[in-house]
Amino acid sequence: MKFDHLVLNVDKNYQNEGQFTQNIRDVGLPYSPKKGKGTKGFKATNIWIGKEYFEMISIKNQDGGGWKKEWVDAYNNGERGLICLMLDVKDLNQLVQKVTSEKIPISQPESIKIEFFFKLISKTMPWTNSYLDFFQNVPMQIGFQQMNNEKTRTKLEKYMVPNSRGNNITGIKQVQIAGQFTKVDFEMLKRIFDDTLEGDERLTIHLEHDQVLILEEAAEFNVQVVLNSKQSNLLNNDCWIENTQIINE
Repeated sequence: MKFDHLVLNVDKNYQNEGQFTQNIRDVGLPYSPKKGKGTKGFKATNIWIGKEYFEMISIKNQDGGGWKKEWVDAYNNGERGLICLMLDVKDLNQLVQKVTSEKIPISQPESIKIEFFFKLISKTMPWTNSYLDFFQNVPMQIGFQQMNNEKTRTKLEKYMVPNSRGNNITGIKQVQIAGQFTKVDFEMLKRIFDDTLEGDERLTIHLEHDQVLILEEAAEFNVQVVLNSKQSNLLNNDCWIENTQIINE
């Protein structure tokens, strides 16, 4: 299991040329908002970081035009920043069986279908997703994704451009999420993930490729994403996208 992408609810200013987009570029991420896609209800723009990415979403009308309903509702209620951390898994069905056996709520695996032109045309994505419930006191959830096959994954990686690899930034090393997590949240996650360490008001989860996920008890909900970087010649070492700080160490 490893990081796949972070879904962020963002203001439209992050998807237009201006200071917000320039701040992202200044930390070595060659973001191109004009490559964004979507429907009449939402717009998606991506920041490609090696094989991982940020998926930034703005909602353009009340129903979100086919986007995930819970995320649309959160957006319409004013929630901005990280809404879902997606993790890549090798066998989603096996994971869902394990989580279900622990009596932990998780959605059944399903493919994502985006509808266009008044639902006359639809596109099914080449992956399958399942989601844990939202945390009770933190407005985000964790999801799991399995690509249909490795051939499709390799094909899609060719479209992950512009990519920060050109700036010697090869991926996401660590994600640290602070919020009003509870001991119940930590106990649930310890039953899902194999390699965990609980410390003073925090839970550390070790993933593949030396990636680390940290959840920390705090009054405010914010996120730090540390990049795996060998680039030292940068205008800035960090920037913010809503409640999420990107750090280029």
